[in-house]
Amino acid sequence: MLDRRSLLAATGALLLAPTPFVRAQGSLHKFKFNLGWKVEATAAGFLLAQQRGYYKAAGLDVTIDTGNGSAAAISLVGSGAYDCASADLATMVEFNVNNPSAGLRAVAIQYDLNPNAILVRKDGPIKKPADLAGKTLLGQPFNATRKLFPVFAKAQGIDASSVRWENVVPDIGDTRFVKGDFDGAGYFYFTGLLNLKARGMGPEQITMFRYCDFGMKSYGNGLVANGKSMEQAEAMKAFVKATTRGWIEVMADPKAGAAAIKAREPLANEEIEFERLKLIIDGSMNTAGTRSHGWGAATPERLQATIDETVAAFNLKSSLAVADIWTDRFLPSAADRKLKA
Repeated sequence: MLDRRSLLAATGALLLAPTPFVRAQGSLHKFKFNLGWKVEATAAGFLLAQQRGYYKAAGLDVTIDTGNGSAAAISLVGSGAYDCASADLATMVEFNVNNPSAGLRAVAIQYDLNPNAILVRKDGPIKKPADLAGKTLLGQPFNATRKLFPVFAKAQGIDASSVRWENVVPDIGDTRFVKGDFDGAGYFYFTGLLNLKARGMGPEQITMFRYCDFGMKSYGNGLVANGKSMEQAEAMKAFVKATTRGWIEVMADPKAGAAAIKAREPLANEEIEFERLKLIIDGSMNTAGTRSHGWGAATPERLQATIDETVAAFNLKSSLAVADIWTDRFLPSAADRKLKA
């Protein structure tokens, strides 16, 4: 039986024990997140964190919605309709320059290496990036690969204006590319490879020029948040920490990530999403930088490169400081960001 002193000590220990920040309020903190795209492999870490209860355990009631691309997702975060979204950092830089009062920040990096790429036929005339000069490529105006092409072209000594872009609806464009209507196409590599494979053109028939392999230093997608949501600091920290755990576990076990996709979207092809997830992890996430700094972290040098490359590619009228696009104050500890062996 505890004496009075022991009882007081035990009670104090319980009061000091770490608990989810909203439990004292008696309810979960509502948090709205936009995937920036549909339910596929790019969503795996977020969905696994939700399905395994990591958000709820952290005191959050997280709503995860699909999106229609980075530009739309960033606009929704900027308007306050969502607290946070997965979106391309270059698009966020452009948004912040054009909307100086927006104050959007990336609070974690999702893709350490930029996934934009140009895909061409292996048996075609294009053998190296310089051969793209004067050719016709598939890519919509809002397509990040098309918008960032001037940075890639400059690094290869290509006159970007010599390339003609065709604006065709993605599904139809994929089919026409396979038929030979275009010399190349701009994609996130893990989207293009599987879209074309579904139409009969396997990876062995494709040559891929990833921007990050040819001079581009920009980060890819990150978790983008608005000022109001960042004012709820404990909620944002809880969200980023639970998300970090979800992605680290998906990177260690992609099959679990593919199963999480299938659980959320019964019509998804689990085998294809597993294949896509492996492409994402191996090509953009499990990098030397992520292994060194942990999931979600960024370096000032790479952030500055992201700004500089975006300003040049998009012909923006002004630039930004690193502090205008990034904050690390919501990242969990280095130990919690470390990838599994």
